[in-house]
Amino acid sequence: MTLAQSQQRALAPLLALNFFMADMQAGIGPFLGVFLLAHGWQSGWIGTVMTAGGVAGMLMTTPAGALIDSTRSKRLYVIIPGVCTVIASGIVLLSQEFWLVAASQVATAIAGAAIGPAVAGITLGIVRQAGFNRQNGENQAYNHAGNMVGAALSGLLGWLYGFTAVFWLSAAFGVLSIISVLMIPGDAIDDDAARGLEQKDSQQGHVSGLQVLVESKPLLILSAALLFFHLGNAAMLPLYGLAVVADKHADPASFVAMTIVIAQGVMILTSLAAMRMAEKEGYWLVLLVSFVALPIRGVIAAWLLSKWGVYPVQILDGIGAGLQSVAVPGLVARILDGTGRVNAGQGAVMTVQGIGASSSPAIGGWIAQEMGYGSMFLILGSFAAVSVGLWLAFGSLLKPACAGRPGRTTPELAVAGAG
Repeated sequence: MTLAQSQQRALAPLLALNFFMADMQAGIGPFLGVFLLAHGWQSGWIGTVMTAGGVAGMLMTTPAGALIDSTRSKRLYVIIPGVCTVIASGIVLLSQEFWLVAASQVATAIAGAAIGPAVAGITLGIVRQAGFNRQNGENQAYNHAGNMVGAALSGLLGWLYGFTAVFWLSAAFGVLSIISVLMIPGDAIDDDAARGLEQKDSQQGHVSGLQVLVESKPLLILSAALLFFHLGNAAMLPLYGLAVVADKHADPASFVAMTIVIAQGVMILTSLAAMRMAEKEGYWLVLLVSFVALPIRGVIAAWLLSKWGVYPVQILDGIGAGLQSVAVPGLVARILDGTGRVNAGQGAVMTVQGIGASSSPAIGGWIAQEMGYGSMFLILGSFAAVSVGLWLAFGSLLKPACAGRPGRTTPELAVAGAG
């Protein structure tokens, strides 16, 4: 089998992996809060246990990205999170003790820290830099479709059989993710291209030090903008579900499933649109639109705190998250192309996102408990105004990096404007 044939054979299981890993990664999250609420937990403690897992994953994501750059067994770092997902699902079902639930979420988050950089690296290793934007767009469309199907099945099974079925479904998706990644031919992944190096670069030893991550102004500004966005965004979905369910406006399992289905359906369309927009206009406008969506979402969530409000609230979630799912990995890959540190950069950006995302449930949960859900949504939405301000203020620096055409660049691009 030729290399081209091996690469072509890798694309179908790569898309299947993105489909199944979506529910493996996110399927339990929104349901976990409602599941614990039904077992007597308060919103503050629910947010805290979610934050514990987020912090653990956050601390490990950058080292995991660096490990993905250096390893030649990238598929292994998808298999391990799959195994951990199966185990964690069983633990939460067996006991709802705080420390046991927290331990399961922490362990899963640590194992899962590598899966994002691993899949990005596998994709880059198969299609190279020139094909990454388009393939990543397709990956994300399948990922969102997997989330939508998983959420719909979770809602149906939760309504028919209770929340236990939701956890079993997530475990099943973990098994299917493992099968999918094992179907990707190992020889289809160019480990040098997967880290942002061509073969000639690696032979000359042109792997940049990790300091390139803190010397790149475009990367730092991107990270700061994403920090504030996720500080407001991460708690919106689970706490909106809690708010509506707490007021008995909807059936818990079916309502939470509906919130996910709506958002993920929109994300499928926006990820494909982002792929095409990035090819024509670059990533700057794509990310600006994604940041603007969150403050509007916060106002609507506070104003329409009912089962009907889920439609505009989650459509805006789909727009923001769908655009970022394509633009962020693509922009990081462009900025760091030629450095050999692409996946370390992906991990570093995920770490910063994780700081915001892991803090968001605890902040949102305690604000909701003390001030009410309406005020909480307004406060969370306001965080993204900082993201918009940063993106506009540094537009002259960001636009050249965002508009860079895929292909070979030099490591100097990563530190453009650092002097």
